[in-house]
Amino acid sequence: MNRLGRGAIIALGAAVLCYLGYRLFVHSSAAVTPAVITPKMDVHRAVSTDLDARLARLLHAGRGGDRSNRPRLIALTFDDGPSAVTTPLLLDALHDLHVPATFFLIGRDAEQFPELTRRIERAGNEIGNHTYSHPDLDKLSDAAVRAELVKGRSVLRRYATDPGIDTLFRPPHGRYTEATLVVAQRLGYRTIFWTDDGGDWRKVGTRALAMHLEKHATAPEIVLLHNGNLATIQMLPEIVARFRKSGYQFVTVSQLLARVSPQEMNHPARRAV
Repeated sequence: MNRLGRGAIIALGAAVLCYLGYRLFVHSSAAVTPAVITPKMDVHRAVSTDLDARLARLLHAGRGGDRSNRPRLIALTFDDGPSAVTTPLLLDALHDLHVPATFFLIGRDAEQFPELTRRIERAGNEIGNHTYSHPDLDKLSDAAVRAELVKGRSVLRRYATDPGIDTLFRPPHGRYTEATLVVAQRLGYRTIFWTDDGGDWRKVGTRALAMHLEKHATAPEIVLLHNGNLATIQMLPEIVARFRKSGYQFVTVSQLLARVSPQEMNHPARRAV
């Protein structure tokens, strides 16, 4: 091989390495936390920031196949509560729009408002476990994390029978460690994150919130929202109409996961809305 040929190969190799490095440390940053962790998933490979885990995720994502046919399914999820004022308004809005949703409820709040917990289920919505007292789980021991999940589940079970109470878990504030996720796995939980954080945990206007969701739409999609924000409730008619016009179907998280694989959920396709 002549010197020119070797130089071209070296240059090509350098370009490939630069591209992989760019993907690893820029594009793959959002993939540090997948949308769902199943009970059988390798937690370290799924969420660790170690180079070997990031490389494994990047290579695995590349084998995801054709994303053009990913189903346009969207699950609206609402963290926290129930709340005396906003939960009834939210339930009314969802009912009027014929949209089912998944509520990740705090056990302590469900104790305070048991009838609202029952109403969430009666209205055809799904209920997941958001712990008993809403702590930062990344600061707790494994035993304390387990206690939060078990107590949250036990309390929610007093007022509702939805299967999601036993199978769907979301860590408060999205804070966790690898050990947190392993504890949830051992209890039989699928840990549910999101493909888009609507940002309604901070002060945000109705239009800005709707524009964010339209801009960051994926297929399939799990949207993080909160049970307690009036702007979120006011935004719902516009965003539901916009997504439906773009061919989306609104489903609960369990309905979504029954129709798409973890691979599809964790590597969704960007979609214009």
